[in-house]
Amino acid sequence: MSKKEVTEQDAREVAEASRQQEWKPSFMREMFLGHLRADLIYPYPLEDEDRPEFAAFYNALKEFLRDHIDSEAIDETGEYPEDVVDGLRKLGAFGMKIPKEYGGLGFNQVEYAKAMELLGTRDGNVTALLSAHQSIGVPQPLKLFGTEEQKKEYLPRCAKGEISAFALTEMGVGSDPARMETIYAESPEGDAWVLNGEKLWCTNGTIAKLLVVMARQADSKKISAFVVETDWAGVKVEHRCHFMGLRALANAVISFKDVRVPKKNLIGKEGRGLKIALTTLNDGRLSIPSASIGTAKAALRICREWAGERVQWGRPVGKHEAIAHKLADMAANTYAIESVTRLATEMANRGDVDIRLEAAAAKEWVTCRTWDIVDDTMQIRGGRGYETAASLRNRGEEPIPVDRMMRDYRINKIFEGSSEIMHLFMAREAVDKHLQVAGAMLDPKKSAVEKVRAVPDILSFYASWYPSCWVPHGGSYAQFGKLSRQMRFVERSSRRLAREVFHGMVVHQAGLEKKQAFLFRLVDIANELFAMAASIARTRTLRKAGRPEARQAEELTDLFCRNTRRKVRRLFQDLWSNDDVAKYRVSQSVLAGKHLWLEALLEGLEKAAPAKPVPVPARPRAMAS
Repeated sequence: MSKKEVTEQDAREVAEASRQQEWKPSFMREMFLGHLRADLIYPYPLEDEDRPEFAAFYNALKEFLRDHIDSEAIDETGEYPEDVVDGLRKLGAFGMKIPKEYGGLGFNQVEYAKAMELLGTRDGNVTALLSAHQSIGVPQPLKLFGTEEQKKEYLPRCAKGEISAFALTEMGVGSDPARMETIYAESPEGDAWVLNGEKLWCTNGTIAKLLVVMARQADSKKISAFVVETDWAGVKVEHRCHFMGLRALANAVISFKDVRVPKKNLIGKEGRGLKIALTTLNDGRLSIPSASIGTAKAALRICREWAGERVQWGRPVGKHEAIAHKLADMAANTYAIESVTRLATEMANRGDVDIRLEAAAAKEWVTCRTWDIVDDTMQIRGGRGYETAASLRNRGEEPIPVDRMMRDYRINKIFEGSSEIMHLFMAREAVDKHLQVAGAMLDPKKSAVEKVRAVPDILSFYASWYPSCWVPHGGSYAQFGKLSRQMRFVERSSRRLAREVFHGMVVHQAGLEKKQAFLFRLVDIANELFAMAASIARTRTLRKAGRPEARQAEELTDLFCRNTRRKVRRLFQDLWSNDDVAKYRVSQSVLAGKHLWLEALLEGLEKAAPAKPVPVPARPRAMAS
């Protein structure tokens, strides 16, 4: 297969074509425009009492995690035990989000998120297995875009535990789908699609029976999505990938050689594959922050107990200020993590708001903050954090698996869109309104005449919008009680954020898309403000509802907001006072080899590359049958 030559413009066009163009109400989109839509987040959606059928499943899952999942053994063997997978099947865990009419449990997004939270407290491997299967695997895209025939054929199989996987990434394709080399064409007989190519990092791939495969039409930029069965001729697991954490992850390189895919297995319309993938990921991304809640809470408990028990210099380490500050920030950040994730999940469940920015913010911000908590847990536990659970047990100490928590969690800043890609995605959506209004002035394809014609509409919009970004909105925010001053800060900062987005477009113009450090700071500001707003709205709603935890929640929210205000101010300052140019200049010197003298120590240490790669056996697939 010949390599596909892709220009920067090609990549941009493919990405733009896959974007959802219309907007429902969106809290974060409005915030980027300087409007604080408090009505979209307040009153905050508090948890209702669980439905009896979900409560029964939740309790059964908790017992199963406690009594049947040996996370240490899963980590050591790097395998999912068959009895564990079979037990999850019997619980119905592979069909949590699949409607009852197709054999699933029919849980909504909020209920599914609660199950992910529970899994996140215990085992990253099992979390990844179930999440990849139903958040981005076959069930979700078929629920959203599948035909009734497809749903009847495949959803019952998925609900019963035929494991599914998602195949998008390739050797040269991460978040740049324009470079996709897996291709499809119509068969000579016209009765099928013929698929050729290879996919990398397919989670669940070595045990999957069903795949969602993204492929490019052989002679065009059209990318389409297909349901492919792994026992069809031409589908082959080439390699099982192994990682530093999630050691049981059934991750595969899968090849497709002249695979005949029935015409009926096209998901949605031809050429809509990327849009299907992105829409699926909006909901799918929420499983990671949901599991992160469980991880953060487990880490907080480990640190609270250890800091109260471990005595140094005559006092528990939690009484020493250095550790005390870490504990305080961990608790405040855990509350904010939960507030952001549950708000975004409720928004997804409602379906009447646009969650593309909120889901991306939850995925990016929550994983970064949870990683900070995991890292602090390692630091607080010290040598016992770095020591494996098995070693701790063998010498008579409690086997607290902080090392595994760290190894397993780190991938979440990369899974389903790395932090960098989330920043770029959010930055593009943040300037969407501006591109609608003034895009003609930035588009190199537009003629001078077209640009002149756009001027009246541009002037009309900005003549009213820009002054409004200097005028306070929303009154006193007195409904937020003691936290009203914190919400006023969010409102003021939202207007400043909107102005800075505009100033960036004026200063950098068409070059703004290359100013990633500038754009990333804007996104970071928005994420921090979203986290503040979610925490404030939740705490105030708890207070009004008379919840017993409201007072403690207010204490955590106040501390979180204090920390975040300092961070936001610093980010605003760094927008225009930074070392971005110097850093870029040095990086290009490094790439050009001008600093090889720094690497001189390594000369002569390199071994000759082996003639052939060492083969790694593919994982047996019998379990999936």
